[in-house]
Amino acid sequence: MMKLGVVMDPIGSINIKKDSTFAMLLEAQQREYELYYIEQPAMYLDGQQARAKVHALKVDDNPTKWFELAIAKDIALAELDVILMRKDPPFNMDYIYSTYLLEAAEQEGVLVVNKPRSLRDCNEKLFALQFPNCIPPTRVTSSAAQLKNFIEEHEDTILKPLDGMGGESIFRVKKDDVNLNVIIETLTNKGKRLIMAQDFIPEIIKGDKRILLIDGEPIPYALARIPSKGETRGNLAAGGHAEGLELSGHDLWICQQVGPRLREMGLLFVGLDVIGDYLTEINVTSPTCIRELDTLYDLNISATLMDAIEKLKQ
Repeated sequence: MMKLGVVMDPIGSINIKKDSTFAMLLEAQQREYELYYIEQPAMYLDGQQARAKVHALKVDDNPTKWFELAIAKDIALAELDVILMRKDPPFNMDYIYSTYLLEAAEQEGVLVVNKPRSLRDCNEKLFALQFPNCIPPTRVTSSAAQLKNFIEEHEDTILKPLDGMGGESIFRVKKDDVNLNVIIETLTNKGKRLIMAQDFIPEIIKGDKRILLIDGEPIPYALARIPSKGETRGNLAAGGHAEGLELSGHDLWICQQVGPRLREMGLLFVGLDVIGDYLTEINVTSPTCIRELDTLYDLNISATLMDAIEKLKQ
């Protein structure tokens, strides 16, 4: 019997209608896996051995009582077959330290999804720059002068931090914006912090598409997160609404460019963000939208993921 642990945010606070981790757990339980719930602070190293206080977990697709936890017990993570690292950002030092602990478990034979080293290496904003044919004009800098030069050249731009999620602290800035200086000062912490500038993509009005890939292969449908009136951010957390759509030929081309690299790096479950014809981000920490796409298209994306996990464990 497969023993699967999951590192995630507090399970009592999730919205099960939209939570992709919960969808994964439901599928794993359906396959009679043993499930173990792990909160990030519960992991530790005893010498070289990764250990954690874990709770045996049962889940139920019931909006009033969706989980049941057994009394915590202390185990070596090597007792598990698979660990899903599904802790949401912020991608801070605690997150990085957790990847080192998970890497220690990986060295003892545990399959960690996604691969801890790649979680550290692949910043969700910067990783996309490794596919220059797929991205819009982009500059990463902490220099106000360099940012102003980019904005002057492209006239209509997006500025964003490198460690945000859910549309947090994303600004649309035009070259004549009266707030330009204060926006740059705030985002860069007066020149001390790198940020990203990208050419504004007008197709955002049609949605910021989330494309899910499993072992480098795309799910054939995307969830387009469409901005609310007066917004330039499509993120659902920023008030956008979602519509499903079939992947276009160009979407599939982007997946073909990115997919082999993801497979090579052990990034088994990934979400691409695509606006118009441009790749804007590669989400590797805890991609979402499984439940929405499952509902819209009668899919079982988690089953595809578990099939890929089982293949890797053979």
